Amino acid sequence: MPLFAAIKDRPVLVVGTGEIADRKIAFLHRAGAQVRVVAEADFDESHIDSVVLVIAATENRELNRRISDAAQARYRLVNVVDDQPLCSFIFPSIVDRSPLLVAISSGGTAPVLARVLREKIEALLPTSLGRMAEKASYWRNHLKTRLTSVAERRRFWERVFRGRFASLMHTGNEAAAQQILEDELDNPGSGTGEIILVGAGPGDAGLLTLRGLQVLQDADVVFYDHLVSDGVRELIRRDAEQICVGKRAGEHSVPQHDTNQMLITAAREGKTVVRLKGGDPFIFGRGGEELQAAAEAGVPFQVVPGITAASAVTAYAGIPLTHRDYAQSVTFVTGHYKADSTPFDWSHLAESRQTLAIYMGTMKAAEISEQLIQHGRDATTPVAVISRGTRVDQHVATGTLQDLVHLAKDAPMPALIVVGEVVQLHSTLAWFQHTTDTEGFGASVINLA
Repeated sequence: MPLFAAIKDRPVLVVGTGEIADRKIAFLHRAGAQVRVVAEADFDESHIDSVVLVIAATENRELNRRISDAAQARYRLVNVVDDQPLCSFIFPSIVDRSPLLVAISSGGTAPVLARVLREKIEALLPTSLGRMAEKASYWRNHLKTRLTSVAERRRFWERVFRGRFASLMHTGNEAAAQQILEDELDNPGSGTGEIILVGAGPGDAGLLTLRGLQVLQDADVVFYDHLVSDGVRELIRRDAEQICVGKRAGEHSVPQHDTNQMLITAAREGKTVVRLKGGDPFIFGRGGEELQAAAEAGVPFQVVPGITAASAVTAYAGIPLTHRDYAQSVTFVTGHYKADSTPFDWSHLAESRQTLAIYMGTMKAAEISEQLIQHGRDATTPVAVISRGTRVDQHVATGTLQDLVHLAKDAPMPALIVVGEVVQLHSTLAWFQHTTDTEGFGASVINLA
């Protein structure tokens, strides 16, 4: 039966010395126990009489059995390290967000599996949970005078723990979090939610940030783009509403203004709204525009950065963006821009020993190639078109700047163009390769040089 024991200032006996005993002693000290340590040769059964817990950490199984028998005869809980049959209690694998603790146990049958599960759970639990638990403890008695029923108090905490209060505690703004509690108490359910802009990364769900994963688990509604992979969407909380507001070149399923208004409306309903974008939302992702609208509407927001395509897909293709021998700078460029925007400074972009990472550029490949060559970039400069980077169907096509139109033609989307001498390293550093799967997809390399 799982239990949490209060052992602060209570005596606990540890028999044994060495690394294993040291770990148990450190663990007990963190819990505030009075730890009594006895070496193997000095153990006497009378040591057990005045303690509440006993831990045997010797390498002598006969002595461990004797300690276990003596403890159980005196009705003391005993743990014998790595010998489950001799234990009357076991140490679980613990996620520590003190005063909040999560314990995972396999009943001593598979401790490594319990540790693996702990690591997975730990990734989902923000470090701010401990501070939230302390704040809740402080408010409990105060709430009892204002909310007289258990059901009312439960609904109160469910609202604040899943809303803006939790976000403010995560960012360390405890004064504003306190105000949220007071407002919720005075006007239950009247609080505004918030918009959280999250970068989903380039496709591989494993590249989603830890904070991004935590936010997706708290979302009430998620507005996502076409570039967000199915693997990332599978990490969204199961009962969260999911709404696609994605855009593709040449077609707009939802106009930007309408997307902005949908985010604001949902937040004003008190929901935790996640705006999930491929890559990083502040790099050619219109994230700034959406948050400008939120700011003008007075809706709270925060940003969770993501790994942008230029750094991620080039890494998966074995193309470093900078290298002391090939490139001293890198420029991120968009190939899709507003008609009334300032023209590119092609003379600057054409500088040698510079890497260009061009987003959304395949449809303008002819113009890109022509302008760069016209402004001085050598026609034989290595280039790569990386399609669906970081995904199992990643394609990498390499050649030279004069070949760019052919490389970009019919390239699967999304695609990134890389221009620069660093592309030469692809043949040596490419590591992300897959065999063709049952549906005929697989990583491929095309070289037109």
